[in-house]
Amino acid sequence: MKPTIQELEKTASQIRRDIVRMVHACQSGHPGGSLGCTDYFTALYFSVMNHDSNFNMDAVGEDIFFLSNGHISPVFYSTLAHAGYFDKAELATFRKLNTRLQGHPTTHEHLPGVRIASGSLGQGLSVAIGAALTKKLNGDKSLVFTLHGDGELQEGQIWEAAMFAPHNKVDNLISTIDVNGQQIDGPTNLVLSLGDLHAKWEAFGWDVLEMKGNDMADVVKTLELAKSRTGQGKPIMILMHTEMGYGVDFMVGSHKWHGVAPNDEQLQLALGQLEETLGDY
Repeated sequence: MKPTIQELEKTASQIRRDIVRMVHACQSGHPGGSLGCTDYFTALYFSVMNHDSNFNMDAVGEDIFFLSNGHISPVFYSTLAHAGYFDKAELATFRKLNTRLQGHPTTHEHLPGVRIASGSLGQGLSVAIGAALTKKLNGDKSLVFTLHGDGELQEGQIWEAAMFAPHNKVDNLISTIDVNGQQIDGPTNLVLSLGDLHAKWEAFGWDVLEMKGNDMADVVKTLELAKSRTGQGKPIMILMHTEMGYGVDFMVGSHKWHGVAPNDEQLQLALGQLEETLGDY
């Protein structure tokens, strides 16, 4: 039985607590995008995606996910832990020496749930297309999901992949872009404007949807809609509109929290706004 929207929101609250605590503990990391994408990760791993926490890299008969904007690793790690991939106590080792929880996910440490290294932006879509084509060749009806940052779209490799997928009818792929309008150097429209993303992806031949990324009900509904539109000859792109830092009032909507850790006082302010629902690690 799938969880209710309210249950998903409670899980998201705990994941947001984990994010700020992880980044605070090592005084480094990327809380802003992690907080903004928490609802997406929660919906994906606890409601939408057919996956197995008994991790197997081949993933035969199960949906798989690739995180392309790997710097938002705190939300990824917390989600995997609460979904049963590894003990949540390991979250306390984030960015510490000899940890499996690197600042950017890597496969060398063999952390369950991590399928690719994603420190360099722009590569995840190409990898996901390869995995999706492999599933089609193997007669595996499962789906491939990806997440990207909007600033990441300034990488040229994204647009090579954007051309390749529709041409090859990779219609078992559901990609999502975190459209928060922020990147490390400032607003995306000032650093390098992305223009009309809906029109661009449609022009490349994708089936384009949009959703409110900080509205759990809309996230679940749109992801399920995307699943229903697979198998029709087109890859699917979801433009997910979020607020960077969502859930913590002093972090919301500012690129300044892209890669800055809260101090002790700021941590307590943040935790005061995020209900502990599943128990802190």
